[in-house]
Amino acid sequence: MRFGTSRRISRTLLALVDSLLIGLTIVLGILARGALPFLGRANDIGQIAATAAPALLLGWACVIWLRGGYPRRNDATDTSDYTRVVLASLTFAAIVGIGCYVLQFPLSRAFYVILFGVGTPLLVLGRVLLNRVVHLARKRGVMRERVLIAGTPIKVDDIAAVLERESWLGYEVAGALVPTRFDGGTGTGRTAGGIEVLGTPDAVPDLVARGDIGAVIFAEGSFPSATAFRRMAWAMEPHDVEMIVVPALTDVSSERLAIRPVAGLPLVHVEPPQSARARRMVKRVFDVAGASALIVLLSPVLLAAALAVRLHDRGPALFRQQRVGLDGRTFECLKFRSMVVDADRALEELREQNETDGVLFKMAHDPRVTRPGRFLRRYSLDELPQLFNVVRGEMSLVGPRPPLPSEVEEYGADVRRRLRVRPGMTGLWQVSGRSDLSWEDTVRLDLYYVDNWSMLQDLSILARTFNAVVGGRGAY
Repeated sequence: MRFGTSRRISRTLLALVDSLLIGLTIVLGILARGALPFLGRANDIGQIAATAAPALLLGWACVIWLRGGYPRRNDATDTSDYTRVVLASLTFAAIVGIGCYVLQFPLSRAFYVILFGVGTPLLVLGRVLLNRVVHLARKRGVMRERVLIAGTPIKVDDIAAVLERESWLGYEVAGALVPTRFDGGTGTGRTAGGIEVLGTPDAVPDLVARGDIGAVIFAEGSFPSATAFRRMAWAMEPHDVEMIVVPALTDVSSERLAIRPVAGLPLVHVEPPQSARARRMVKRVFDVAGASALIVLLSPVLLAAALAVRLHDRGPALFRQQRVGLDGRTFECLKFRSMVVDADRALEELREQNETDGVLFKMAHDPRVTRPGRFLRRYSLDELPQLFNVVRGEMSLVGPRPPLPSEVEEYGADVRRRLRVRPGMTGLWQVSGRSDLSWEDTVRLDLYYVDNWSMLQDLSILARTFNAVVGGRGAY
């Protein structure tokens, strides 16, 4: 796809979806206001709202645009986009309220409340659904843009690996640009990861001028000085191409970063890791309330799963296993038994067939898994008894994967940071691929969660867990 086309399509789709949803909200507001039995008659609501409808639709869309709701950059799928829409809607609601008061326009207050009370979440929902469509299209090779990566060969390969793994971002690596002091990694015109070296960072303007590049990523080692980077920005100014800078900081959430320009020098203030906050009472109260509610709601599922396991081979319904939790304390982790009764004894015979790296043991077709166990594992129903672990304070709804004592014995100092918070029934590891992840990626995601905890992140992970469980990807 030609450079910039993907961004133009995304912006057009966003504008169309917003316009349709705003128009739908206006119609719903008119119908709902006239149908509410506890409000007085409003015979003129249709005429008044119809008069104001064009201004409401156009004004709402314009405010979203002014608040950055239709970005030129390839970041329309960022979660901050939802925040921009909400803030723009609140801003427009204030403008409409003040305008009607000053101009004495007789807009129904009930219609006003319905309009923004329903329209704002509807706009957010529309973007959530559109983002999912865009992500799926990018994963299938549609709406992608070619990108150049400038920097040292090692950094180029690291970034390329991330872009390949996170294909929903929509970037396709076109080549690498490395400084002259590097030979391209293998001496064959390619980096060690196989990315073709197209030249040095100085060649960026010429490559961009060809018209098939949508973005350029500048990583560590791209330029010898700030002056050289500034000149590069000047050279790229005439081109509709994204300039993306990858700082040396990694695995730090945006909530922990604050940029403060001082005399042209962007100082990045980094908040300390947030592992201590993940142990506060607010998270514990949320865990107990959420787990208790889920136990009640899912009690029929719990009973059916227990009966299915029990009736299959007359063995115990629950599997109890020692796991390591907060601060290295062990606890009895509960799961519905998904394997044969003597599964532990058969483990040593299967060690050579381990399909993952690191300290974990995983097999996509483990012969020890029973027939009902396969179904329970696919949809993570075998983990539902852990809700009782959450109520008892041994686990959390969201957190790192609970490890085995044998796994913890092999942990290095860095990996042991996973034990600074309660292990979770779900976490970044589950919504990012579960068993499909390598050991390195599992550790990286868990450490990211520990260092960047927030209540909003927990809620986001819980929402994403539903899709991961229903899809069954990486579950075996």
